[in-house]
Amino acid sequence: MIADVKKNAEHKMQKSLEALKNDLLKVRTGRAHTGLLDHVQVDYYGSMVPVNQVANITLVDARTIGVQPWEKNMLQKVEKAIRDSDLGLNPASQGDLIRVPMPALTEERRKEMIKVVKHEGEGAKVAIRNLRRDANTHLKDALKKGEIPEDDERKAQDDIQKLTDKFIVEVDKMLATKEAELMQV
Repeated sequence: MIADVKKNAEHKMQKSLEALKNDLLKVRTGRAHTGLLDHVQVDYYGSMVPVNQVANITLVDARTIGVQPWEKNMLQKVEKAIRDSDLGLNPASQGDLIRVPMPALTEERRKEMIKVVKHEGEGAKVAIRNLRRDANTHLKDALKKGEIPEDDERKAQDDIQKLTDKFIVEVDKMLATKEAELMQV
């Protein structure tokens, strides 16, 4: 019973960490990376699919992403999807390759991005703390029902607190890394 509660809490906290990692990938720095276009959807014969399912995405250089659609007729649709995304990118066709240059970030824009990153991090911390609360509630319910002794419940709560602290430290590390990445010129 206690092991299941701990395992479930740890699994959900790990998922919160992964969600934060994915959210931080969306926050654009001055450098190009192919994961930036993962969430861009393109109309492919009536259904919306991610760009990486209709085109090769590569890095042309440190500040440029290359997108090469597998079908010629998808060139304009992919270019339009990238332009219309909320990433603020301006793609340009060059033959059968779409070049997506990364605009340089100003100091002001970098600080705005850091605020966004901190907000995402705070959301992840709140999610982790909510998972701790849920796990502790399960333990208290089990104690009331007489399924576990009081000593085991208290020890399990301490273990869950240690787990929570560990994941909060991980969130802080991820945020510090992303902030350093954003402030690089």
